[in-house]
Amino acid sequence: MTPYALSRVATTVGLTLLATTTATAQSLKPTLMDRDTEIAEALAAGPPIIRDEAGVYVLTEGGYELARESRNGFHCLVGKSQPDSFEPQCLDAEGSKTLLKQILLRGERQMRGDTAEQIQEAIDAAWASGELTAPAKSGINYMLSTKNRVPVGGRVIDYVPHLMFYAPGLSESELGADRTGEGSPIFMVNPGQPTGYVIVPLPDYDD
Repeated sequence: MTPYALSRVATTVGLTLLATTTATAQSLKPTLMDRDTEIAEALAAGPPIIRDEAGVYVLTEGGYELARESRNGFHCLVGKSQPDSFEPQCLDAEGSKTLLKQILLRGERQMRGDTAEQIQEAIDAAWASGELTAPAKSGINYMLSTKNRVPVGGRVIDYVPHLMFYAPGLSESELGADRTGEGSPIFMVNPGQPTGYVIVPLPDYDD
């Protein structure tokens, strides 16, 4: 298996934000960024055609705060699912109504100083209550930044720009996806789950 294929396998563990978090006694509170820098980095996750009108969230001491209203349905932010991870992304209108809520909840709990176990309990409760829901249709979450650093188990790795398509409840076999990188150009995060994603790596992307 090539190093790139191995990175794809690792990324199924760490991408992103929506995967189950391993319990730990340590706080996951990240360091806040300069506001203007954070806005620019968040928007860099999307293609140029959506940036001017996309909404932007920034992380504050109280959690994520809407810094700019969306005029096209997209919302961008820098995910920080681990203190040293860096996960800029731009979700379309469907993702903004559904999956974005989990990212915002995670950020709020992280900034409170909660542990991974406490955060996961809050997320599980939100799913059970119906506060969190799966996308009702397919859509896209752009992660086109060249600065992606995603969590993989107990470490954080650099990862290439990529596209993430919502695929709630779908399996790898249904889509012809292959996490080894040997048999297909795509792989999945959370196959069979409401937070399932099809990942399309774009190692040569540069806008």
